[in-house]
Amino acid sequence: MRSPQSRVPSPESRRSLNGLLLLDKPAGMSSNHALQQAKRLFRAQKAGHTGSLDPLATGLLPICFGEATKIAGILLGKTKAYETLACLGATTDTDDADGATLRERLVPAIDDATLEAALAPLRGHIHQRAPIYAALKQGGEPLYVKARRGEAVDAPVREVDVHALDCIERGADWLRLRVTCGSGTYVRSLVRDLGEALGCGAHVVELRRLWVDPFTHPRMHTMAQLQALTGEGLANLDACLLPLEAGLAGLVSIRVDAEQARRLAQGQAIAHTSGASTMPASLVAILAEDGHALGLGLLDGAGTLRTQRLFVRPMTDDDPWRSS
Repeated sequence: MRSPQSRVPSPESRRSLNGLLLLDKPAGMSSNHALQQAKRLFRAQKAGHTGSLDPLATGLLPICFGEATKIAGILLGKTKAYETLACLGATTDTDDADGATLRERLVPAIDDATLEAALAPLRGHIHQRAPIYAALKQGGEPLYVKARRGEAVDAPVREVDVHALDCIERGADWLRLRVTCGSGTYVRSLVRDLGEALGCGAHVVELRRLWVDPFTHPRMHTMAQLQALTGEGLANLDACLLPLEAGLAGLVSIRVDAEQARRLAQGQAIAHTSGASTMPASLVAILAEDGHALGLGLLDGAGTLRTQRLFVRPMTDDDPWRSS
């Protein structure tokens, strides 16, 4: 029997909570497990994360509560930074230390020039084969599900962007790498391919996500810290959250007055003539005059602003967004 402290709150006790949690995910926990645990601690009705971290990985996992889930897709596509420890001399079926060893090889002496020659082709806009144990879906099913059944998996090759890939420390049979990359990049694949270029194979032993744009200097909260706060009341937990607007920091913002907000809420387009209209069909954040986010919009080159998605928030009877 579960203790009272471990029981999941009943649906009636869940809250309509909006905001962003910058969680420092612990090793050994799946991203979904971390999400569900945070959702339970905050007693939130609705939650989602912005891109999975492997169970082995630690670091920044932004969790969106309530209306913030509507921007999860935006954060998912943002630039991210990682630090990883690569073990040379062995390859595994998962490309990390959680997998079974496939092959072991001697590690040759590697000088700076040899290492740089192996790193260089992995930078920039590259083609990368995903690991066979990945959450990517093929035929409606994640690759890792097929792999666990013992099926032959033809992992897809995709175009990804690696903005920076540098060795910051190394030993005779290991490398510590720092990676800045675009959405969809697998650090496990970078390490695997680097190992092959060095002729000895490699796999990830440690992986930590350092930041996700726009949270480039994040103040993260560990699960242990959050659990400790649960005994001090929900207000102390809520103080850990960032407002939804923090997740929109990377977007051009358009402030609208009450009348413009009312028209946008009714599905009408409005004219906007600021310099923000220079990018055709660019995604923008629509803000009220008081700075609260009202929704996401598309601004075309002619300066026409249309709503793409609206946010629901507590309102007064005369709120211009009430009709949404």
